[in-house]
Amino acid sequence: MMKNTLKVVLLTSLLPFAASAEQELTPWYVGGGLGVNNYEPNCDQKTMKVCGEDDPYAWDVFGGYLFNDYFGVELGYRDLGRAEWTDYSNKRNDVGARGMALGLVGFYPFADKWSLSAEAGAMNYLISNKKNYNTEYYSDSGIAPYIGAGIGYNFTDNLKLQAKYRRYENLDDDKYNTLDMESNYWGLELSYRFGVDKPAPAPVVAPVVAAPIDSDNDGVTDDMDKCPDTPSTHKVDAQGCTIYEDAPISSRMEGVYFDNDSAVLKPESYTRLEKGAKYLKDNPHTTAVIEGHASLVGNADYNMDLSERRAQAVVDALVEKYGIDASRLKAVGFGEDNPIMEGTSPEANKQNRRIDAVVSGAEKRPVLK
Repeated sequence: MMKNTLKVVLLTSLLPFAASAEQELTPWYVGGGLGVNNYEPNCDQKTMKVCGEDDPYAWDVFGGYLFNDYFGVELGYRDLGRAEWTDYSNKRNDVGARGMALGLVGFYPFADKWSLSAEAGAMNYLISNKKNYNTEYYSDSGIAPYIGAGIGYNFTDNLKLQAKYRRYENLDDDKYNTLDMESNYWGLELSYRFGVDKPAPAPVVAPVVAAPIDSDNDGVTDDMDKCPDTPSTHKVDAQGCTIYEDAPISSRMEGVYFDNDSAVLKPESYTRLEKGAKYLKDNPHTTAVIEGHASLVGNADYNMDLSERRAQAVVDALVEKYGIDASRLKAVGFGEDNPIMEGTSPEANKQNRRIDAVVSGAEKRPVLK
């Protein structure tokens, strides 16, 4: 038998299901929110004599960038509404805070389209007092730290609605020493992530060739068929004889796992590695190239190095744990170069973080229809 190449592809997927369409979502998003805000302390500042009617309605606009599916940064402008009171000089005070905010955000997806979020950052605020019906104006600025939490729902891969809570500290008027406040905000935010769905390509349908007489149903008429008894499942040449070629055998095997940003095999991965080692032991004439692949999130050079380390971890396990001769194995990293699903959605990332094993042997098989 002539030597040929046999490919056995061991695909490692972090996702238990495949998407029906490839995603091309960017890491950028924008949004806006509306809510209510409560300044603290409420009507017990040393300058407050009589409480007035608050205007608690707050709003914000923002833009963000996702480093990966779980972590990002946001920059935005926020207006926290206003509070009113009458001081001991019988003058009406009208105070509010607004300014730019920069913070880190984290996301934890759960269920189907739901996610939890947490955030922390600082607001460069301007606190202003339109005193005595705007005839006197006082203002001061500073940095107020904040923390927040929320729950979100994705209507689509692009559109998300979140319920948010934020706590601001040290909204102080140090210049005139008249205000020392905190703030609680509750609101709804709608955000849009840029990118579009990429529809899956339509299947290619081979044309049907009509034949007057084809006794063995191989697509070649009897007058041209030099191999009249070929199985109907075999592809044949123009003379009706079976075509032989190197036939890749692909099997999808879930179960080889790495933690995010890690090249250390998780314990549950060894069940699948044991099956791959058994194949190599049963076919001692074969050699294998272990290919590491990474998702499209993050720095390309770093992902190339990470994919190489993951491929090497599989090679080391096959040699050290299962006794495969190291001369039969080679580790290669491809980084982001060969994704099987475009985009940076959770589905695409988990599909693209995988290990492929290309096994070379000597087997020739008929091409099937």
